[in-house]
Amino acid sequence: MTEQESALTMADVDKRFGRKKVLDACTFEVEAGSITALVGVNGAGKSTLMSLAVGLTTPDHGAISVLGAAPSRDGISPGLAYLAQHKPLYPKFTVAELLRFGAYTNDSWDAKYALGLVERADIPLDAKAKTLSPGQRTRVALALALGRRPKLLLLDEPLADLDPLARRSVATSLLEDVAEHGTTVLLSSHIISELADVSDRLLLLGDGNARLSGSLDELVSAHYVLVGDGDPSDVVGGGTVVHTDVGLRRNSHLVAGRRPNELPGWSVDDATLDDLVLGHLSAEAKVSA
Repeated sequence: MTEQESALTMADVDKRFGRKKVLDACTFEVEAGSITALVGVNGAGKSTLMSLAVGLTTPDHGAISVLGAAPSRDGISPGLAYLAQHKPLYPKFTVAELLRFGAYTNDSWDAKYALGLVERADIPLDAKAKTLSPGQRTRVALALALGRRPKLLLLDEPLADLDPLARRSVATSLLEDVAEHGTTVLLSSHIISELADVSDRLLLLGDGNARLSGSLDELVSAHYVLVGDGDPSDVVGGGTVVHTDVGLRRNSHLVAGRRPNELPGWSVDDATLDDLVLGHLSAEAKVSA
């Protein structure tokens, strides 16, 4: 993948905090124009990865390229926007003042678009940030991030504080932005059910590296679910059992590999995104325990 095709690249990136090594030779690429879902167990390094990309911290080893350049320590790189998990907003500013602040601090600012995102959510412009609900804070913070008209948008758990209806509205805004402007989005989330509607690619962190990375549809289709009470190693052939859920009567196995023909005593089902993510995360948690 060339620099034009990749919005964010990490190659052999290590990052340690004290004795804990969070990222270990982490290598992946985020395809330009994609919405990539970033998933992993707690402590897998999702927020660390984004902090490195933004330049808030530096890697101990390895190379990072953001929109074709190394992250800057002198301020967020041009063309990049980042919405942190705690969604920082000046508490005494009104929503209108926050939007004016966005215009004042950004050379490239789409005031009409940012205002439209806030008005669509029915958020009063004279409301102070400290009085906003968690969902309203998310919508205002997202408007400030998208108002920059970024080429690459990093979102750390943006959907966590939203009700289902608001999540759908935010997802629609992201999809519209990608379709109209080709914005690349890297989205960290624990809400698996929302990822299929929003994302077209998946990046799953495990053991300090990219355990899975690629097209969401291709990754899901490369797995299947095998259900039965026997030994799966006898029937998976060249496939790999990723994780097993033990049931009262029959066990369910997530398998990576070519789907076999129907087998006596076994049922073979298509894997879902839930199966894929939960299976790999469960396997990762078991290894880390």
